[in-house]
Amino acid sequence: MSRETFVFTSATLRSLRLQQELLDWDQERRALARRHRAWKRGIRDSQRSDPPPQPEPQYCRDAAVHNALFTGDLLKIKSIFRDRAMVNVIVEVASDELVWSSELGLWTLSPKAKQTSALRITAGRGYTACTKQLLTEGANVSASPGGQCALHDATAGGHADCVQLLLTYGADPDVLSDDGRAPLHLCSTLETYQCARLLLEHGAKVNVPTKDTQATPLHVAATHGLEEHVKLYLHCGANVSIRNREGETPLNVACASAEKSDDSGRYYRVVRKLLENGADAKVAGRKKHSPLHNACANCNFRIVELLLAYGAPVNDTNYAGHTPLDCALQTLDDYATCWPEGIVRTLLNHGAFPPRPQALRLCVCSPATMEVVLNCYQSVPNVESWMDLVPAPLWQEHHTFYSSVLRMVVQPRRLQHLARCALRHHLGSLCHHTLPRLGLPPSLLNFVLLKNEGRIE
Repeated sequence: MSRETFVFTSATLRSLRLQQELLDWDQERRALARRHRAWKRGIRDSQRSDPPPQPEPQYCRDAAVHNALFTGDLLKIKSIFRDRAMVNVIVEVASDELVWSSELGLWTLSPKAKQTSALRITAGRGYTACTKQLLTEGANVSASPGGQCALHDATAGGHADCVQLLLTYGADPDVLSDDGRAPLHLCSTLETYQCARLLLEHGAKVNVPTKDTQATPLHVAATHGLEEHVKLYLHCGANVSIRNREGETPLNVACASAEKSDDSGRYYRVVRKLLENGADAKVAGRKKHSPLHNACANCNFRIVELLLAYGAPVNDTNYAGHTPLDCALQTLDDYATCWPEGIVRTLLNHGAFPPRPQALRLCVCSPATMEVVLNCYQSVPNVESWMDLVPAPLWQEHHTFYSSVLRMVVQPRRLQHLARCALRHHLGSLCHHTLPRLGLPPSLLNFVLLKNEGRIE
């Protein structure tokens, strides 16, 4: 049987050729895609490969190099540090540290090697020209041999020109040292104010905490009584309510740090600035030690008055069960000449509970404070527990007062005193606020407010 055939027309042939070309093009496209995927896999594999080994760090122990850096000898630095490799060497210096010797049973000086860098040395000593020369030669502004960067050293030294230079060359204003401190945490002296300002202008975080204590720059400034730093941080958004690891606010650490009478003025201004910007005088730390506890323990009368004006609780107790009045009495030996009777009187006039008679032992070095405390009681308690503790010279100086106390032991007090006690009990914490408004004669007002008279009647 014969097979039937037919003839393709020209249009049919063109259609078949077009289909064949499309098939060929699709096969080429698929092959090209496979090659492209293979190429990308190769790139990823190369990226996953181990990075090239870093060069071993170089160390410098040359005394001549050390001398050039520590003295800021620019000409020698230019001749020594001529390339990137040399300018980034780790400089090892030796320093003597006290080490306990169990064999000798005493402390001995022992040399210990410390690591630093050329940039850290010059920046930390304020050698601006030398620092710029090292940066120009390629010094790594972020290098931290020994645990911190050049920016930490320049800031701690208060060298604003070097800080500006390092920031211009890309130093991170929030770089952390090995112990978790940012440069702002090293602004702890009056000379570091401009450094703090430069760091904040370059984006430093004003509320950055330290790694260990969780202290912010505001905590540091408050601890050191740095009024201008506190103003700067508050202007830049510092949080006055933030707590450190001990649960203390900047207000609390400021009150705790005002220990010396010579520094009381600047700490008073710091406390006032914090209170004016929303700090809470009622907030205590984890040991329930409030700002008022701290101010009373440091016998700082102006800060005590300021805290009370902002509502500090006068009868709150800490974990040891002590009130602010207890803290004031416990430190009388250290602050007998700092007008402690004024603090005790102010606390009592703001509603502080009278101390137990046993607390009179704490007042033997301050007769004026003892007088204020004794006038809180309706009668003078037994003095046998403390009278023998009064030093003979103090007894002679205040003989009139001590003699009056002995006469009034367990004796009825004057009716005027009993009326004072009744009025004060009725007013409670409003004594300081209400009594001056009653129009009392000045002498009577002073009497009710427990002003000292030098004797007990």
